[in-house]
Amino acid sequence: MNGISDSVLFTTLGVALHVMIQVLLIIRVLLKPHRDPTARLTWVVVVIALPIAGIFAYLLLGETNIGRKRAERMRLVLEQMPHVSAAPGIDALKLRPSIPERHAHLFQVGQSISGFQPIGGNRAHLPPDSNAVVESLVADIDAAQDHVHVLFYIWLADNNGLEVAQALMRAAKRGVTCRAMADDLGSRAMIHSEHWRSMQAAGVKLARALPIGNPILRVLGGRIDLRNHRKIVVIDDWITYCGSQNCADPEFRVKAKYAPWVDMMIRFEGPIARQNQHLFAGDWMAHVEDDIDALLRRPIPSTAESTNTSAASTSISAQVVGTGPTVRYSAMPELFEALIYSARRSLVITTPYYVPDESMQAALCASARRGVETLIVFPQRNDSRIVAAASRSYYADLLAAGVRIYEYVGGLLHTKSLTLDGEISLIGSANMDRRSFDLNYENNILLYDPDLTQQIRARQQHYLDSALLVDAEQVADWPRHRRLVNNTVAMLGPVL
Repeated sequence: MNGISDSVLFTTLGVALHVMIQVLLIIRVLLKPHRDPTARLTWVVVVIALPIAGIFAYLLLGETNIGRKRAERMRLVLEQMPHVSAAPGIDALKLRPSIPERHAHLFQVGQSISGFQPIGGNRAHLPPDSNAVVESLVADIDAAQDHVHVLFYIWLADNNGLEVAQALMRAAKRGVTCRAMADDLGSRAMIHSEHWRSMQAAGVKLARALPIGNPILRVLGGRIDLRNHRKIVVIDDWITYCGSQNCADPEFRVKAKYAPWVDMMIRFEGPIARQNQHLFAGDWMAHVEDDIDALLRRPIPSTAESTNTSAASTSISAQVVGTGPTVRYSAMPELFEALIYSARRSLVITTPYYVPDESMQAALCASARRGVETLIVFPQRNDSRIVAAASRSYYADLLAAGVRIYEYVGGLLHTKSLTLDGEISLIGSANMDRRSFDLNYENNILLYDPDLTQQIRARQQHYLDSALLVDAEQVADWPRHRRLVNNTVAMLGPVL
């Protein structure tokens, strides 16, 4: 009899403990700052409806936490770094941006995020494809005289990946300071390869962004899936690259069935490189005992000979915008929405991953409703079925508002680009999904230049020419089970 009583007692205590844990988690969800009501409701439902799995899901994925020690180090590094605005020569007359008043507020939003003011005196070149980007990058590394800094989310040991690695080794051997950083998850194969060791032996300084270490201990100290998704190259404080392209072949062997991966990367020359330099330096010194603040105190270079002057736009006003889980909340969505609401004639967006919050979806619908030509291009075949399903749940409302949706059929359209009224462009690494908004470190460049914007718009048109128009009847004819799956997955958007 005592055995039965003990069993009942232990069962009762177990149930009470479990309920207490659920209640405490729900209170934590409700008290957590910077969480929209939909996300709160979703997590409360998950914790209640999935008694065991929901608790573990919240502990693993519920909070944007990179770890207390890591966050504190990043904060201290950024506090101690010299600000770009204090660099000698930054106030030179020829570096002043030339931005019409009607667009000035957009750059104010960008400045509120990263603290970088827009700067003029830049030129840019848009290579025709991913292989041309790598050819240009290797040529720039081979011509480098002082330093080369590269940071990639994914770096593969394929043709293009090894071309860049070999160029870095050549540069290091001739005395150029080379620093290379790769995300510890996205580039894990390269980091654990002989090529990584060869770069180190050749004198390239290496670092792993957000190292995972022991996965179990990492989970206890912060989320594994908070990643450095940036793609940054800075050469001699004057040349910089920005866009969606990782250091890999377009065939992208790790997900070859979706190939080719179609990207856009722009090569800039000018003082805008110093802003990307600042982003790189912050990431680098947060992981490595290598103080490179002195680079940020150098006078802004006044000029440099271009190694690629053909088809280059000049006198571009531009601004780097860096976001991430330790940057202020909702930074990237605010910039996207400011751009969308500012459109008066045309708005063209390309993104592979679209899982918006309510306000961004409303902004796109409002753009079309006020008569702006609003086009958005997604890949027809997405490497993430979950994101693809969630994205398509938003199609009906977008189409009803007058947004024209296209699905690219020439591979996985990985380009993240936005052009506005033929004058403003945003290019970089950030997607229009919750991961880019809340979980990843991203880098983008916002620019005003009608000539370069027209080049980017022409590339977007190339995508449109290889895409299929999605119409409202087609979406309405989707089978009920498909719509059920899409909407169910989208309902979990706040926790994706």
